Amino acid sequence: MSRYNTTKSATDPLGKQKLTTTIIPIPPPSELDVYIQTTSIERLDLLAFNFYGDTTFWYVIAAANGLGKGSLYTPANVKLRIPNIDNIRRLIEDTNTFR
Repeated sequence: MSRYNTTKSATDPLGKQKLTTTIIPIPPPSELDVYIQTTSIERLDLLAFNFYGDTTFWYVIAAANGLGKGSLYTPANVKLRIPNIDNIRRLIEDTNTFR
């Protein structure tokens, strides 16, 4: 699932089509989440591949942990929450479909 699946298009006042902003909500903690402790600097895209089988889900881990603002790297020696991907899909769809 692309994080842009629920992105809507809109018409601006000049009649041009444009895409609206896709909201990536911070996923609430779940009992299905996995927690890991990094021992060195890690890349969010590689963590996403390891846990979700898809590097494009790096933003899920970033949003859950307040990371990724300009970098795909995590700090060393931090505890990271890896959210359950099924919960994330529903959350993104609900957030963007009903707004």
